[in-house]
Amino acid sequence: MYKSIFVRTKYTFTAIFTRYYFQRNILNISGMNSAKRFKSDDKKDRIVWVDLEMSGLDLDKDHILEMACIVTDKDLNIVAESEDLVIHQPDEVLNGMDSWCTQHHGESGLTEAVRKSKISLTEAEDRMMEFVQEHTLQRTAPLGGNSVHADRGFLVKYMPRFTGHLHYRIIDVSTVKELSKRWFPLEYSSAPAKKLSHRALDDIKESIEELRYYRQNVFKPT
Repeated sequence: MYKSIFVRTKYTFTAIFTRYYFQRNILNISGMNSAKRFKSDDKKDRIVWVDLEMSGLDLDKDHILEMACIVTDKDLNIVAESEDLVIHQPDEVLNGMDSWCTQHHGESGLTEAVRKSKISLTEAEDRMMEFVQEHTLQRTAPLGGNSVHADRGFLVKYMPRFTGHLHYRIIDVSTVKELSKRWFPLEYSSAPAKKLSHRALDDIKESIEELRYYRQNVFKPT
């Protein structure tokens, strides 16, 4: 009799424990999946800001000299900032720059930095790919920047894998600026002045700051 009671008690305890263990793990898995969904949702509205410094604007002959990237959330808060990559180019490219690039890249120190750099175009794309893959989802983040259609042209030609990770749309601050100049001249006249350092990371930060200004002063309820 006592043995029978013991056996029944043992099996009852085992059943309760098994049920508890199963339910607890189901809840944990559910919670993990919810966290993953939240994390993914958090990434889907991000913006990839890029600035390139080039040897000129002619896609047929010019090359990328420098690249930097910043990822922001939809409210323009910085999520992550890449390293500033100076890409090596031969003297043939540097000596073929137009007068504007020769002057400004020379004054900023970029020309000499390019000459001394050991980073190849392929390595630069690999490192930038790793950066955006960590912080954005495939084909969800638009490319942001000032006159960024020009940057995109060089990215499509020289960094197709990087471009392929991004959404096909762009967020061009220059468009907002030109429309504000025509429709909101007062707000346009008070926009922050650009420092024009002509270095990639600095230029991105200025573009983000500029769009923040227009968001606060132009994109507002009437």
